[in-house]
Amino acid sequence: MKHYEVEILDARTRQKLSFLDKVEPNATIGEIKVMFHKNHAQWYPARQSIRLDAKGKSLRDEEILQNLPVGTTATLYFRDLGAQIGWVTVFLTEYAGPLLIYLLFYFRLPFIYGPKYAFTSSPHSVVHLAAACHSFHYIKRLLETLFVHRFSHGTMPLRNIFKNCTYYWGFAAWLAYHINHPLYTPPAYGDKQVKIAFAIFLLCQIGNFSIHVALRNLRPAGSKTRRIPFPTKNPFTWLFLVVSCPNYTYEVGSWIGFTIMTQCLPVAMFTLVGFTQMAIWATSKHRSYLKDFRDYPPLRRPIVPFIL
Repeated sequence: MKHYEVEILDARTRQKLSFLDKVEPNATIGEIKVMFHKNHAQWYPARQSIRLDAKGKSLRDEEILQNLPVGTTATLYFRDLGAQIGWVTVFLTEYAGPLLIYLLFYFRLPFIYGPKYAFTSSPHSVVHLAAACHSFHYIKRLLETLFVHRFSHGTMPLRNIFKNCTYYWGFAAWLAYHINHPLYTPPAYGDKQVKIAFAIFLLCQIGNFSIHVALRNLRPAGSKTRRIPFPTKNPFTWLFLVVSCPNYTYEVGSWIGFTIMTQCLPVAMFTLVGFTQMAIWATSKHRSYLKDFRDYPPLRRPIVPFIL
């Protein structure tokens, strides 16, 4: 069996960092990262980006050396991704924050609205329903993180957690302050508006959960296999017929329902910003599906049926 020699250079300086001798032809990039880590203990595998070209894209861990466009003496390029943190930890931190922060405002701790309103309760039922819906949403997210989601990437850059937490925690405080404020006024159309909005919220939450379960079932535990998601017997998954990322569609729908329910401008802003970000993610995933699967359903759009 012919073995490979792998030279790893710094993608920025072109300095030789490591030379791996007698590498098996069927070695994966993930295995090469482990070999490289033995020579450079500070760069653990999750921190490494290995590329064919200094300015190219990172190779996937499951890619096999002999299938790459390289000779038996291969030159690969390394870039340090920085300190990493596990996705589970990230999600738990991101979602626990809004859950707790919102409840601080709901229970009206003395330092928020002043001693006069400390631990008082709103006379408006929509305020209590909103607190229940908000708490349910983030408890659901926490439980999905622990028991449903299977991550294709184990880590993300540590610096991102500060940006993400600022977004989630900051918006949670902003909208909670207004919804639970002693001067908050209920929606213009009263209970009818609240009930319709609550129905939208609840249906979209069920839909979002259904999609997450369907996506989990596509990927066996411990695998990074990618397959085209299709509708199942669950009617909530039928949205896969027209969009690539119905989990985002349902997520936005939930926040639209919450916006109508509370008739609160900060909630509307959070919904708009969230939709913008999820549309970017959905478009990227949609393009990835089109690239990886030639038989990908042509009717699908990224996030909004027939439009976007």
